[in-house]
Amino acid sequence: MKRLLATSMLSLGLTTAALVAGEHWPQFRGPNGDGLSEAKGLPLSWSETSNVIWKTPISGKAWSSPVVWGHQIWLTTAPEEGTRLSAICVNRDTGKIEHNLKLFDVVLPQYVHPFNSYASPTPVIEEGRVYVTFGSPGTACVETKTGKVLWQRRDFVCNHFRGAGSSPILFGDLLIMNFDGSDHQFVVALDKHTGKTVWRQERSVDYKDLDPDGKPQAEGDFRKAFSTPHIAVVEGKPMLISQGAKAHYGYDPLTGKELWRVEERTTHSASSRPVVGHGLIFLPTGWSNGQLLAIRPSRNGEMIDANAVDPTHSTGEARSAGLELVWKSRRSVSRKPGLLLVDDLIFMLEDGGVASCLEAKTGNQIWQERIGGNYSASPVGAEGRVYFFSEDGKTTVIAASRQFKVLATNQLADGFMASPAIAGRAFFLRAKTHLYRIEG
Repeated sequence: MKRLLATSMLSLGLTTAALVAGEHWPQFRGPNGDGLSEAKGLPLSWSETSNVIWKTPISGKAWSSPVVWGHQIWLTTAPEEGTRLSAICVNRDTGKIEHNLKLFDVVLPQYVHPFNSYASPTPVIEEGRVYVTFGSPGTACVETKTGKVLWQRRDFVCNHFRGAGSSPILFGDLLIMNFDGSDHQFVVALDKHTGKTVWRQERSVDYKDLDPDGKPQAEGDFRKAFSTPHIAVVEGKPMLISQGAKAHYGYDPLTGKELWRVEERTTHSASSRPVVGHGLIFLPTGWSNGQLLAIRPSRNGEMIDANAVDPTHSTGEARSAGLELVWKSRRSVSRKPGLLLVDDLIFMLEDGGVASCLEAKTGNQIWQERIGGNYSASPVGAEGRVYFFSEDGKTTVIAASRQFKVLATNQLADGFMASPAIAGRAFFLRAKTHLYRIEG
């Protein structure tokens, strides 16, 4: 356990180094999992005929984001019917496909909502290995140089109900994944070298909404979530932050022990990834009356009900040493796109194209503007800019500031469901049918 902790803390340090280097985009939402990049010289404008270095067709219907390590880009795909699940490696320099690996055949695929895909979880990559999951249909570790499958797991039982969406993360020697389905809800940590289970923690809230006859109503949606877990350092120790269907949790990442829980019964199906800063955790809570919560975490095993708390917005100062809901907001909260925390500002995009800027410490809204379009991809931030990618292929670039200012509007032929990757001075954009390298 001591060796694992040392390796894990070293991993956190290496993550920061990778961010500075800017050559890798190893997981969903980048080196630190927050959508921010330290890259310099990224293009401001592009089109189908400008600043496109290469454009590669990608078969299938899949919304997983690309991950980048060295000269390789990895992503997953599947046909629309979900009977074949594959991983694809694209050469970063040329755009040519180096590996197209069929990992799993699925005789009877689970139902997936037409808006989702059978290959929506984003891989996570490190030197020499890429870890790919499709949820309960299968998880695999692949050697990046040869394409050899090193291990597989197909034994996790979970009805994803509307399709899988949670992406895996690495923490030291652990591969950590959320499973939140209509039948089972749990978090699992695997030994990344062997694929064997190190720990498994069942969700402590199993929500069931009953009708007057005592029968469940819409039980699948109320128990389903799509969120990706996140690691933060709290009181000098690593903490796993994981959002479920109707509650949000802090766990010890080495053991799976629950450290705190915030229940949120008015909404369901959290879909983004938590963002951390200023001693707070920022959580968009999901669909149907979703809120944005700012939580001050603890390690004291506490539980609070977000709907029963009426936080004061005036100061944002800590009022206790324990778990605390510092502020919450219901105004145009995003459901699918993730948040961006740039210095002391939160930039948020509601799915229907309303962008907002809030003060991170207080929740006070600075501005709100409609940029138009529909959005599933999470934004990215770099060089004082925020990039929003729409489902019809439009990218709106704004200044990351207290004044709303559009810097550029770019259009490609196809739309974005996947979130972008940044490496070097380039964007790697997965549209619905192609992968682009965009660079000045």
